[in-house]
Amino acid sequence: MLSKIDNYFAAQESALSLRARRQEVLASNIANADTPQYKALDFDFRSAYEAAVSGKPTGTLKATDARHLQPQSQIDPLSPQMLYRNPYQASIDGNTVEMDTEMREFADNAIRYQAAITFMQRRVEGLRNAMQSQ
Repeated sequence: MLSKIDNYFAAQESALSLRARRQEVLASNIANADTPQYKALDFDFRSAYEAAVSGKPTGTLKATDARHLQPQSQIDPLSPQMLYRNPYQASIDGNTVEMDTEMREFADNAIRYQAAITFMQRRVEGLRNAMQSQ
């Protein structure tokens, strides 16, 4: 029974965890806006979410020999592969953080995080109502 409840919440749990992780990454970019040579990071939420929900392996480990083994499952589905963001306009000091882009992405992610919390609350309410009506 508990595994069914766990499965019921798994997708929302993954979404919340990935949204929180992305918020941390974006906040780090904003905090390092004046750090010379800092490269802005981000990840593709959609592919990270799909990988976390499907449970299929994502990417491979670096292998320097053909005999090296690769994992059969995901390394960590809630630690997506970080990508460098390409700036629209290069900075003299090598920093790739663009505050307009970072603030837009930060606000968008915050709104989507709040929506994910609302969806989770609705799922909990639905489950509670189902249990009380029995």
